[in-house]
Amino acid sequence: MNNYQPYFDLGKLIAKYLQKELTEQEQGELEQWLQADEHNQELFKKLTDQTIIDSELETFEANDKNKAWRNIVKKTGFKSPARKKTTIKSWPAYAAAIVILIALGVTLTMYRNTSGEQKMAVKPQKDLLPGSNKAILTLADGSKIVLDNAKRGKIANQQNVVITKDQSGELVYQAAETSQNEELPPVEKNIMNTLATPRGGQYQIVLPDGTRVWLNSASSLKYPTAFAGNERRVELNGEAYFEVSKDPNKPFYVKTATQTVTVLGTHFNINSYADEGATKTTLLEGSVRVTGNTNGVTAKLKPGEQAVNTINAIDVKENADIDEALAWKNGKFLFRNTDLHTIMRQLSRWYDVDVEYQGNVAQKHYRGRISRNVPVSDIFQILKTSGINFTIDGRKIIVRS
Repeated sequence: MNNYQPYFDLGKLIAKYLQKELTEQEQGELEQWLQADEHNQELFKKLTDQTIIDSELETFEANDKNKAWRNIVKKTGFKSPARKKTTIKSWPAYAAAIVILIALGVTLTMYRNTSGEQKMAVKPQKDLLPGSNKAILTLADGSKIVLDNAKRGKIANQQNVVITKDQSGELVYQAAETSQNEELPPVEKNIMNTLATPRGGQYQIVLPDGTRVWLNSASSLKYPTAFAGNERRVELNGEAYFEVSKDPNKPFYVKTATQTVTVLGTHFNINSYADEGATKTTLLEGSVRVTGNTNGVTAKLKPGEQAVNTINAIDVKENADIDEALAWKNGKFLFRNTDLHTIMRQLSRWYDVDVEYQGNVAQKHYRGRISRNVPVSDIFQILKTSGINFTIDGRKIIVRS
């Protein structure tokens, strides 16, 4: 078993610093550690940053922090201090400091100078890397373009529209430029393109009307190359965030398997994955109307509200968790009392893996915040605090109690 005692000794020292309870001797120990290595100073800044502390405390289960702590103690073999030495007052700072140290894989000997080079802690050999910007564009004639391989610049023409991949990698539809005397042919209706992201992919697109769409992994968006007539219609499978270009004369419609969202110009997110059990529409600004495709139930949303469509009914949450709904777009995983199966579905889509459960895996709930741009093993550090074990077998994650 690894010697985790230095984690806890340092964690307790920093916790007492945060509580302004250091003795003169302890103050000297802390200063000696800080002066020993500039990397210790960098780590100290992280461990005393209130924002990071608040975030790391969310790695504990929402309803049973003590149980999560006992699992860490069991895993590390650490002898928990007597109750009188770890007061309720010092618990948050103490726990957060230790959890950060463990989650980051930091030890007092993590940084060593060998031949002038710094050695970092080695990550496990078996790991899965996060997703990236990749998608396939299917044109009206059925031809496909792999966008992650396509060069920057013009990639296709469709009707009177030029399709380009800009310098940021975004897919952009723009009206073709013409000379003063040149006339463009009339726009045909129903000339459709489809942008699809695989598991482990995401992509951004600017539609012909200027509407911007962020497409999450394992999703697809079907849309016309030009919005003819007096309306704008697109079809979504999966999840996407929309910033709809305002046009009062042309309402914008987003159709999914279970509902249709009607807007004039607004910002909103739709999560319509088939395996999630409900379609969630979260409104940031403007106004939208959500209509069930089968039951005809309608709900109008105001900013900050979320419609949860379970086919039979649409429930409107007045104080939606906007941060959680948009975490994926902002490059984060955000768990707020989120059950294990929901988390694993997110990991399956973003890391392009299958998930297998072995044994009686308890349906635990978690709180945590972490970047989507990390190997999957970093996510496991949050989940393991409750006693769940994870094994990577090729492109499969095996989950055990």
